Amino acid sequence: MDVRVTADAAANAQLVAGLVARRLTSAVRRRGRASLAVSGGSTPRAMFDVLARADVPWEAVHLLQVDERVAPDGDPDRNAVDLVAHLAGPLGIPSSRLHLMPVTSPDLRRAATRYGALVGGLAPLDVVHLGVGDDGHTASWPPGDPVVRSARPVEAIGEFNGRRRMTLTPQVVNGARSRVVEVVGAAKQPVVERWLHGDRSLPISHVRRTSTILVVDRAAAPVGT
Repeated sequence: MDVRVTADAAANAQLVAGLVARRLTSAVRRRGRASLAVSGGSTPRAMFDVLARADVPWEAVHLLQVDERVAPDGDPDRNAVDLVAHLAGPLGIPSSRLHLMPVTSPDLRRAATRYGALVGGLAPLDVVHLGVGDDGHTASWPPGDPVVRSARPVEAIGEFNGRRRMTLTPQVVNGARSRVVEVVGAAKQPVVERWLHGDRSLPISHVRRTSTILVVDRAAAPVGT
């Protein structure tokens, strides 16, 4: 795995956005379209702002979600709120290329199947953007949850940190052409250290290391990097 260490959160956002932009542009040049699946939480906001200003052929890019909380449209708990406000909205990405997870469906398993079919039509995804929690989760793969062994591309899982979730599974994440893991802050340093030292109890250990770039700010960096 390629590990990059930056000075601070702002530099992290710049580097991650640049990596994503170059991969999307290259994909469009090679195949005529590109696909990016993004994670939620507070960390990606600054990266979205930088990426929205990048010179990318956005008219050929499909945006997807790595995971989403089950909550009403517009609820601040929804990852879609930041995705639209900081990236898709400023870029004017139309609904035909902005693929939000259908978490308001009354039948979440069937909705996950539909989203999985959409993902399958775009697979392999060009870039999957990930984060990591201080408990070692990435996407919506809670510690100890069987979702990491699912044969389905997209799953609806039980309650995790107060909300049910919909998430891409490891087969989609690991089948992508590239993965960029963005980590910021001293609270994440212990789990990054454990991951890089091979702790298989962490959900993020299910992420394939080949063609994966880990971008950490100095506060989150493992000792010795």
